Amino acid sequence: MKTLDSGTTYTPFIERLAAASERVLMLDYDGTLAPFVVDRDLAFPYPGLPTLIGRIMQSGTRVVLISGRPARAVAQLSCIVPQPEIWGSHGLERLHSNGTYELISLPREQREGLSEAITVLHSELPPDRVEAKPGSVAIHWRGLNSQKADAVRTLVHSLWADLPGKYPLELLEFDGGLELRVKGRDKGDAVRAILAEVNSSSALAYLGDDRTDEDAFRAIKGHGLGVLVRSEPRPTDAEVWLRPPQGLTQFLEDWLRISGGE
Repeated sequence: MKTLDSGTTYTPFIERLAAASERVLMLDYDGTLAPFVVDRDLAFPYPGLPTLIGRIMQSGTRVVLISGRPARAVAQLSCIVPQPEIWGSHGLERLHSNGTYELISLPREQREGLSEAITVLHSELPPDRVEAKPGSVAIHWRGLNSQKADAVRTLVHSLWADLPGKYPLELLEFDGGLELRVKGRDKGDAVRAILAEVNSSSALAYLGDDRTDEDAFRAIKGHGLGVLVRSEPRPTDAEVWLRPPQGLTQFLEDWLRISGGE
């Protein structure tokens, strides 16, 4: 584990975690809890993590998964018992731990833009490369060689070139793909909503790996700990960097021990 921000270290956070009246652990899914795989429907967590997170929940920590995937897809893949709270589609969906589901309604022009994004693809890409989600359309090229991935990237940029200007949408790359999504909603919104629900003495952390997690890191800064989970570091607003799965497992084991789960 390595501190990226000299003003914030891991040890003071651990001390705050030990003394906290409330603990909230927020985690991205793909690339953080689960390794990237070619078949995204087989992206299961690293071995042992579901059990470990379940024990953390049983010790009294509020666990929240925040993902770009649809919320119910994360619930099916995560294998965590009991089911944690899940925010899906970059904060557009909220699946509570009791099964209650909320979906933010999109304006008509955003719905029309996403529909057009799918339509203009026609038969240009195999269906397994296209993922329609509440609030976005994602194109996946993980598993392709660099030449084929570049060809897909160029094609999609060409087909979607006019859409961000025509509709309130934005085009963003993620690790292994490209996503056209609604403006004004990101993982940082989910973090801010959770911050509004807890007291000032709470200890909070957000763990993520991708560019889309930077919104969450910025939202939690000054309120909790941002943790970048990647095999190699990159420029980030997180304070701490750790390598999965060993570093991630150690972090979670520390959390469990300090919160009285062992």
